[in-house]
Amino acid sequence: MATFLVTGGCGFIGSHLCERLEQQDHHVRVLDDLSTGRRDNISDDVELIVGDVADPDCVARAMDNVDGCFHLAAIASVRRSVEDWLGTHETNLTGAITVFNEAARPNRSGVPVVYASSAAVYGDNQEMPLRENSATQPITAYGADKLGCELHARVASRVHRIPTCGLRFFNVFGPRQDPSSPYSGVISIFIDRLLNRRPLTIFGHGGQQRDFVFVGDVVDHLLAGMGSMTAEPRIFNVCGGVGTTILELAGILGETVGIAPALHFAPAQTGDIQLSIGDPARAAILNLGTRTTLREGLRLTVDFVRPAVAA
Repeated sequence: MATFLVTGGCGFIGSHLCERLEQQDHHVRVLDDLSTGRRDNISDDVELIVGDVADPDCVARAMDNVDGCFHLAAIASVRRSVEDWLGTHETNLTGAITVFNEAARPNRSGVPVVYASSAAVYGDNQEMPLRENSATQPITAYGADKLGCELHARVASRVHRIPTCGLRFFNVFGPRQDPSSPYSGVISIFIDRLLNRRPLTIFGHGGQQRDFVFVGDVVDHLLAGMGSMTAEPRIFNVCGGVGTTILELAGILGETVGIAPALHFAPAQTGDIQLSIGDPARAAILNLGTRTTLREGLRLTVDFVRPAVAA
């Protein structure tokens, strides 16, 4: 049994990771400020420290006697990074540096860190599929901060000898993604609106292509990253390698829910990328690929959400 710290562990992806770590009989500690995460997303057996990931004292306390850290705490929203540039920067980049800095302290013996990056680092790169060596040219503050996390992770590994592994998440979806937040993923919002028989808002023409990946597959990548650390900093795409347009997604969701969607078109959003399709080939090093198809993942997500809406 090992002890793992999960920053942002009360959130969407973090809570699924905590659940899996517990199933493997590990002790789990979470650092979360509960600004978007929920205490009831994790079990009572998880040790929770409520605090800010950019606060060195909180991070120092959270990292005591851990065998590894999964750094997931972030404000994962392009829109919010536009509205609150400085605030999101403090959480997304200062928070990551705070984690790396604490892991590098002599008394830590080099705590390995698996951290969440994002496909947003690629920006409007038109090379498809996007590979880990594709040009990074973020067009939002969120993408710039995630690229900064990767650069500081390289410093952590090469200067401070901290094993690091970065995972570039594409469009993650699944149970526990909060549809009530204006910053939430399109799938959770669409499901909620469909089940409540409300129209789906399509920003722009709806031809934007996204690479959707189920949260269970993301957890597989996180665990594999921690289990295969090397001295060199590594980065992997977490994606399925298949593009789906927003209009296609609306149609598939309508079939899954059993309700024909009514569509409302609105102006395109600032920073909205037209094409984002990843190449998952490098993740083969981890003996991984995405195992859950889009349709199966949508069914699992709808089955999770439907009872709550019906209530």
